[in-house]
Amino acid sequence: MPVYFIVQEQINDREAMAGYGEQARAAPSPGKVIAVDDAQTVLEGDWHGERTVIIEFEDEAAFRAWYDSPEYQVALQTRLAATDSRAALVHGRE
Repeated sequence: MPVYFIVQEQINDREAMAGYGEQARAAPSPGKVIAVDDAQTVLEGDWHGERTVIIEFEDEAAFRAWYDSPEYQVALQTRLAATDSRAALVHGRE
């Protein structure tokens, strides 16, 4: 079953974020980037931050192989230091 890693983020340090993408892509099983939007249209409620990212993974094991990898953990520290982020893993339907 596919899973989706969804991040809402307010970028506070654009220079640091410039290196994040390269670091994140260096991690194994990077998944498929579905959307990166700096101008999303909020239809309901309060949205957090200026950017929304959605990455699709084949399943939760593929997501964990990427997210929990030492390579992504380095990238994660960069992202967390450069942004105020909210993230969730959402399970899709088969």
